[in-house]
Amino acid sequence: MKVHEVTPGVDTAALLAGAQFADAFSVAVDTIALDARRAAERMLGRSPRWVEALLTLRHLIVAPFGLKTSAPNETGKADIIGLFPVLSQTPDRLVAGFDDKHLDFRVVVDVVAADHGQRITATTLVLTHNLLGRIYLATILPFHRLVVSSMLRQVAA
Repeated sequence: MKVHEVTPGVDTAALLAGAQFADAFSVAVDTIALDARRAAERMLGRSPRWVEALLTLRHLIVAPFGLKTSAPNETGKADIIGLFPVLSQTPDRLVAGFDDKHLDFRVVVDVVAADHGQRITATTLVLTHNLLGRIYLATILPFHRLVVSSMLRQVAA
């Protein structure tokens, strides 16, 4: 199972108006049938140990700046997968993410029928608000591709 970077196929303006960053990664799954929620749970519900270590380091670094270090419950709902509040969902698409003072982000998990199975695509959208957001995004981007690819591989595991 190989994860591929693909062109984002989402309506960025509808999901996060003004987003300055968007990327997408996709994996084919041929052994199981998933809806978007189940795919997101497999992807976001647990992280490899090395990702957990990076998140712990991130939380230690950003806490003094007043940035969020846990899943916020801004909507008054307790619908959270891993660190991410669920913002909307259909059988084919789940949108999660949150807004912070430095940036807003969304992760979109799409499930479509494909040859002999399904294709799961994870799209990330980011809207930065200030210099701190731009610095933060530039700092995490080298790790982002590795993290998303690793987490997408969990969908088929």
